[in-house]
Order: sequence, then C-alpha cells, then structure tokens
Amino acid sequence: MPDITRARADLLAVFQAGLARVDGRSCVRSSLDGLSGSVALIAIGKAAQAMAMGAVDKLGEQIVEGLVISKSGHLDYGELKAHGLKGVEGGHPVPDAASLQAGDTLIEFIRSQPRERQLLFLISGGASGLVEKLKEGIDLQQLQKINQWLLGSGLPITAMNRVRKTLSQIKGGGLISVVDGRPSKVLLISDVPGDDPAVIGSGLLVADKNVNDNLDDLSLPDWLRDLLPSAVAAAEQRSDTIALEIVASLRLAREAAAEKARELGYVVTVQHAHLGGEVDVVGRRLGYELCDTWPGLYIWGGEPTVKLPENPGRGGRNQHLALTVAGCIAGNRNVCFLAAGSDGGDGPGEDAGAVVDGATISRGTRASRLDYEACLAQADSGRFLEASGDLINTGPTGTNVMDLMIGIKL
Repeated sequence: MPDITRARADLLAVFQAGLARVDGRSCVRSSLDGLSGSVALIAIGKAAQAMAMGAVDKLGEQIVEGLVISKSGHLDYGELKAHGLKGVEGGHPVPDAASLQAGDTLIEFIRSQPRERQLLFLISGGASGLVEKLKEGIDLQQLQKINQWLLGSGLPITAMNRVRKTLSQIKGGGLISVVDGRPSKVLLISDVPGDDPAVIGSGLLVADKNVNDNLDDLSLPDWLRDLLPSAVAAAEQRSDTIALEIVASLRLAREAAAEKARELGYVVTVQHAHLGGEVDVVGRRLGYELCDTWPGLYIWGGEPTVKLPENPGRGGRNQHLALTVAGCIAGNRNVCFLAAGSDGGDGPGEDAGAVVDGATISRGTRASRLDYEACLAQADSGRFLEASGDLINTGPTGTNVMDLMIGIKL
C-alpha cells in the first residue's frame, strides 16, 4: 500500500528546503562584501525585514541609519528599533495611502543622506505596491482601480509592471535621480521570470529602456488607456554609481528542493522552464502528467496567471492550481502534489497554498458538500481546500521567488 501520508510530509520538507536556500537574511549576509565607511540601509519588499537583518549581521555598526518598508504583518518593529532602523508599512497587493506616504518617506530618507555615504538597497518582490510616487494627473483612487484590474486580468508580472511604470515617478529607474550619484549597492531577490532587475519591484533603480512605452501590444480596456499619462521623454539617468546583484532566485530554490528530495531517497526530475500561462490549463497538464509518469519526485517553479470572476472567493493561484490538480488525480492513491507561494502568501487570506492527493476531492466534498468545480469557477478554491484539510500556512517566509510546485508519483 503506498504511504501517501509520508509522501505528503516529504513534499512539505522539500518545499521548506527550497525556501531555506533563498532566505533573505542568509542570502544578504553571504553576499555582502567590500562596503566601507558608514552605510544607510533601504530595504523594500515582502522580504525587507529578513534582508535588513542579514545586512545587520554582516555590517553591524557600519549601518548608521535605515528604512525598512514592507507589508502589514511582515515587520518586527522591536527588532528594527533595536538596530536603529525605521519600519514603514505600505499597501499590498493594491497600493494605498500608506504606499504614497512610504514613497515620500523613501525619497526624503535618500535625500537626507550625505552625498559620500554608501547606500545599500535591499529589494524584493512586493515593492511595486508598497512604495509609490505618482505622476501628475493620476490620483490614488485611479491607481487602485488600475491595480485591482491588473491583479485579476491574467496578465503576467512583466506586463503588469510595464503598466505600473507609466503611472510612477520612481519606478522604471525614476529613483535614480533621487539617489543623484550617491554610491549605491543594490541586492535583489528575484520574483520575476528571467530575473530581470528592470522588472523586480518595477525597476526602481534600473533605467527604463522603453521610456516611451505605449503598451500597444497589451490588451487593456479603454478606460485604463484613457487614464494612462502621456509618455514624456525622460532625461538620461546617471547610474554608473549603482551596482546591482541578484542574491536569490527561483532557480536556487528549485536546486535546494531537489537536493533535499534526493536525500529523502527520491528519483528527482527538475523542470527548469518557467511555469506560466493560464492556471486551469497548467493544473490539468500537471495532474495528468503525474498520473501517467514514472515514479519519482517532480519540481516546477513559476507563476501561472488567473483571470478572476467579478466576485472572487477565497484563495489564490496556488490553491486554484492545487485544486485543479486534485480533480485530475482524484481516486489515485499513488500521487500527491504541492503548490505554494515562496513568500508565504497566496491571494486573500493567510494561506501559502496547498498539498493535495487522490482523496482530496472526496474529503472536501464529504466535509463541506461543496462542488470543487464550482469553487474553481468562482475562484473559491481556498474554501474547498480548508474543508479537505489541505491548506498550507507558513506565515511570512523572509523571501519571495515566485511559486514552487512539487509532485510525487509513488
């Protein structure tokens, strides 16, 4: 009889090993080298706290001042204060008034630094929503309407961030003029396909090569296009004093997950191609592949997209993906599957994703009398997966490298 209970536990252990390899604190600590003199620290993103602590571990009293910007629930204000760092919350995933205030605070903080002081930027996913300085002609209500549409549009992150850049004074390299030639080191945790620094956090410190991007290749509604500011040619930004380095990525998480799986005795197959596209299609493909493949453990990573209905329910793309796979493997005692966000979040709510098996659909149906296909149609997968007992809750993880998907065929 296949031991599906052990296999489910192994999925969680493999997932945690992947997260540990890209932990913001350890990655920053091991990457920082060669900074001299006093340092002003600026950390922005979901992993801002962990990255800031990694810098404190390595630089100690060299850090004379610091600003750490993250989402609600991701900051330990006591720990920050103990190291002389200021914590600020912004809105995420939809920016809010706090995001605009955080943008003003960020600009003021940078401009207050002596010109010879080394700036250390620590940037991770989520920065696009957490800090903002809007262009003239755009207000907060319009910004929120645009972001709410983007999040349910099914567009990939690269496309969403192109739209966001057109609204902002600081994205697309706009923050370079604020830095104004100060020596700057930028460490990034990548949450985007291809690990392009211009896309991570909408490229705060990366000059946009497409400053006159008219977004003609994107399918945007007329009302959104009407809100977009007219493209204005930007002056060339001096970025020769800014050094960028990616310290953590999905590739590293996949490799660490594979290493742990081999330790557990599995034959491992790692799919290196980015797993994107419409989540229902991706889920069905993975589910049927797992049923039909050789025994072993399989690892994917990426960020499938979801087009949300008008009134979505509970659960994000990972829960939707996991429930789709659960429907495909229903009744199969030899297969289990995990999908979870590396940042510990997955849509509204506190869950990171789910781990499912061939009995998920029957457990959930008995416990709740819900129809799983109806839940999928309403983007309400979290409600079904709560009933089946399959949700994963990690809390903030200190990193953000997109999503990990892991399957086992016994």
